Amino acid sequence: MKTVLSIAKRNAVLSSMAILLEQERANLKAVNQQDLSNYSGDDLAMEKRLLVDDAKIDGMILSLQQLTSQEDPVGKVRFDFTHENGMKISNKTAAFGTILIIYESRPDVTVEAGGIAFKSGNKILLKGGKESLLSNLKIVSLWHQALTDNDVAISWVEYLNYDRAETQAFLENPTKKVDLIVPRGGEQLIAFTKKHASCPVIVSGRGNNFVYVNQEADLEKALAIIINGKTSNISVCNALDKVLIDTNLPNWEAFANELVSKLKAFNVTILGDDAFAKATQVPGIENDVIWFEEFLDYKIVIGTTQSDEEAVTKINRYCGGHSASIITENNEIAQQFMDNIDTAAVYHNASTRFTDGGQFGLGGELAISTDKLHQRGPIGLQHLVTNKWYVYGEGQIR
Repeated sequence: MKTVLSIAKRNAVLSSMAILLEQERANLKAVNQQDLSNYSGDDLAMEKRLLVDDAKIDGMILSLQQLTSQEDPVGKVRFDFTHENGMKISNKTAAFGTILIIYESRPDVTVEAGGIAFKSGNKILLKGGKESLLSNLKIVSLWHQALTDNDVAISWVEYLNYDRAETQAFLENPTKKVDLIVPRGGEQLIAFTKKHASCPVIVSGRGNNFVYVNQEADLEKALAIIINGKTSNISVCNALDKVLIDTNLPNWEAFANELVSKLKAFNVTILGDDAFAKATQVPGIENDVIWFEEFLDYKIVIGTTQSDEEAVTKINRYCGGHSASIITENNEIAQQFMDNIDTAAVYHNASTRFTDGGQFGLGGELAISTDKLHQRGPIGLQHLVTNKWYVYGEGQIR
């Protein structure tokens, strides 16, 4: 029989892990430098995700501390019913069992996602990318020390050091029990996982997030939100890739040129649809396929619309189902936009960069789901559970 760890035991392991990360801060950064020096690719976003510096370690520690302070998500009563024959029936949250997390480049996921899975009563199988192997193995060694120090089997957190062929073989015919798989990375990783997995998969899909500047927008807000969304961190799925401007906006061409000037100050490559390119002299887009792309780079596509309805239709067609924001001072229009946009997170006068478990008060996230089952948006501690029916009788038969 599988042992269910008490919440006290789970919290003790998380607290120990936070202490170990602080104690091993210098060693972890040194190991990470080896991964960075071994990385020969030219993917700037990948390299940024790979780096472990003091700020990243601070984030890992904070995530564990926040998780420790949160309530146990397991055993929460969701529904109670007493049958007419006297049976007591209740539905409670329950751990999935074993969760496999497949991710690229980000050693902090080894802490944050691992911590969320463990706190919610699950065993974790971690499959990181080859570019972050040394950093991940170092972090997993700390997990094992935290588990051992609290008399918990190290099998609760395991690392799968597999190449692509071995990963495919494991997905198709797992040698360990796996109840849920969460791929966290680019579209190729997600497609590969979905193709070969033999158990449920929660998709953490592409970003390709939009900002729509409505004709009643505060232009100072619009500029700040667009610059923040595009330039504050290009390597994350909540970064901004597309902007739509309502041509009913008074002097929209002047706003367009100011936006181009500010983006160029950050060395952002700007492409426009016909109207925007004509108004600003930026290069035009070659074909509409680019509207589907997530860039993870200093690159943006800006287009025009002639109505709110056109903006909603275009965003729903091209976006990745992640995040979209409207900039307007008209609350009624904003609410209509938010109700009709089909993304996991919708915003009014705020940056898409906030779509994040920590920013949403969840204490971090396992991933950001663009699926609609079983959880949409940031997958926090509260969402990494399934449910189970408990029925108490005294000999009743049907």
